[in-house]
Amino acid sequence: MITSTTIYIKNMVCPRCIMSVKSILQDLSIQFNNIALGQVEMAEEMTKYQRALLEERLLAVGFELLEPGKSAIISKIKTVVIEQIHYSNEPISVNFSTLIADRLHHEYAYLSRLFSSVEGITIEKFIAKQKIERVKELLFYGQMSLSEIAHDMNYSSVAHLSSQFKKETGMTPTQFKSQENPNRKSLDDLQS
Repeated sequence: MITSTTIYIKNMVCPRCIMSVKSILQDLSIQFNNIALGQVEMAEEMTKYQRALLEERLLAVGFELLEPGKSAIISKIKTVVIEQIHYSNEPISVNFSTLIADRLHHEYAYLSRLFSSVEGITIEKFIAKQKIERVKELLFYGQMSLSEIAHDMNYSSVAHLSSQFKKETGMTPTQFKSQENPNRKSLDDLQS
């Protein structure tokens, strides 16, 4: 028997991912209590056979079952960032370093070193990439002004947003918005 009551799954980045994992678990008759981005709280321990089947099915649709430890911590960091930037309706009231450290119950310096050593980029760079993709989405839909987007995404000013946007994409938000086919990335493409 596998002893972990929570399993961690890489590349779960949206509500459809949760539905997909839920469907796989139900198809395999694996009992679970709750599914969230990046993790599943199991109702009971899985056998090695169930775990192998689950791993195979998850890989077939682009997910990866993580072993507890460093990979699971990296996945949790990404999940906290993605949930806050893409799915939270409330602006962040603390900085990301505090939010991540509080949610993962580790010192931020440790988490930052671990993330950089495994991912090859800093947590700050990962956050910046996520924020820019969210800004692209908001610009694409055209329902908010650049000023509203800057405020909503916790940029200090429109100029700061525009500067970071140009640094990341090579164009200004206005240039991006005027494109016929804007280059947006899916969340799972930002994971690696």
